[in-house]
Amino acid sequence: MTVAPAGPGFSTTVEALRLREWQLGSGQPALVMDQFSAEDFHLIVDDRADVHVSSKDGRFYLGWFPHGRPGTDGEGWKIAVTGTAQVRGYHLSFDTETPADIVAATVARVLETSGRL
Repeated sequence: MTVAPAGPGFSTTVEALRLREWQLGSGQPALVMDQFSAEDFHLIVDDRADVHVSSKDGRFYLGWFPHGRPGTDGEGWKIAVTGTAQVRGYHLSFDTETPADIVAATVARVLETSGRL
């Protein structure tokens, strides 16, 4: 068996394999919700304290389910964008323990892709 010599890239590879610290825990949902204005979005808090946000044109939806979305296994966030007759829409889900700033970054990017007609 031949072993490759330790070259210039070896220390970079070892460094990449070191343990890292990862952000865990749901964090502050306000980081997500503060991105929506009453001018462009509807906000509803239902009897379970789940929060639903939809664009006034109905093509964007965000649901926050602090105790899990009913009928799912721990889904905490649901984002959906309705498609058109020519192009399908899409949806994303995050579980209840996904850090809110990760969801906020995703929502910000989705909102950046929208434009007024």
